[in-house]
Amino acid sequence: METPGSQTSLHRANLERVVRAVRMAGSLTQAEIARSTGLSAATVSNIVRELKDGGTVEVTPTSAGGRRARSVSLSGDAGIVIGVDFGHTHLRVAVGNLAHQVLAEEAEPLDVDASAAEGFDRAERLVNRLIEATGIGRDKVIGVGLGVPGPIDVSSGTLGSTSILPGWSGINPAEELSARLGVPVHVDNDANLGALGELVWGSGRGVRDLAYIKVASGVGAGLVIDGRVYRGPGGTAGEIGHITLDESGPVCRCGNRGCLETFTAARYVLPLLQPSHGPDLTMERVVQLAREGDPGCRRVIADVGRHIGSGIANLCNLLNPSRVVLGGDIAEAGELVLAPVRDSVGRYAIPSAARQLSLVQGALGGRAEVLGALALVLSEMGDSTLLGSSLPAAVPASAPAFT
Repeated sequence: METPGSQTSLHRANLERVVRAVRMAGSLTQAEIARSTGLSAATVSNIVRELKDGGTVEVTPTSAGGRRARSVSLSGDAGIVIGVDFGHTHLRVAVGNLAHQVLAEEAEPLDVDASAAEGFDRAERLVNRLIEATGIGRDKVIGVGLGVPGPIDVSSGTLGSTSILPGWSGINPAEELSARLGVPVHVDNDANLGALGELVWGSGRGVRDLAYIKVASGVGAGLVIDGRVYRGPGGTAGEIGHITLDESGPVCRCGNRGCLETFTAARYVLPLLQPSHGPDLTMERVVQLAREGDPGCRRVIADVGRHIGSGIANLCNLLNPSRVVLGGDIAEAGELVLAPVRDSVGRYAIPSAARQLSLVQGALGGRAEVLGALALVLSEMGDSTLLGSSLPAAVPASAPAFT
């Protein structure tokens, strides 16, 4: 029996440490692996050689700082992961490999009034179609990440009653989809997955403390603290949309009055413009018109920005994030919305917190949540399965960077 602390155990732990670093980053040079793991350059070189010989990683020539280097990524045939994002009006699915390459992706409209069973039927069909399109066997599927627009109860895994999808309350999305696909499913709310997506692939790269604010049919925040998504003991952390701005304001779907969501979410904002712009108006169209100079749409977007800024100011005073990433359709307005957000943050946040804050537009647009779903699987999967049965087992390692 292997003794914890033995050379064999230490070697296995170092193997897993290197695999974990590469798995979460997608690809790293050997120098970057050494910096992120704390291992010596010589140790990293030996481990990479061993992993390459075993078929776990691929090594390709690259350059770093003007010098020749070697880029290390997980083997392309090590397995695939699947991301599924249920939105208020859409279903999006992506298939990716462990080297952070998206192999197939597709989105289709989703009727918000559709039953949960119909939604999962469509997700199952779309997942199967994309797996077939990649030409990769189903036995290579490691897991599925699933995003839903509502809080997930940590203890039961069920969708909370404040979900935007009516009729889905009480459903256990992970169990439902896992039973259909026959693989492990990891579920989280869409704002958390948006934060993960931007953290790994987008505007959050390189920081360890950020908030991703998604403004769509509802308003939510994905919080990353010291490199980890913070969900809270009940899974409801980040419900920034239910900060009270006006105790006498409109009644919110949560039952309170004057929540931030009632001044910023599409369901409350669009009626302000529909009398002058028609009943079929969407937030995407509002943003387009605002960019073209429509004064009414510009005014509404500016008002939304100021209200969002008030919520972000509260967030800054409590958590002091180094970066806030704005997502959802409203983010496509760019400076038309970001400028009034900054104005409110500067007015209401503690000056030191406001000075340290970087407020940016999301880089991934509508793909943030589905890419975050891929990242969720990558963060939850174990490293031992990638190393081969011939290698010795190790004592449990610390949690991956994004959980």
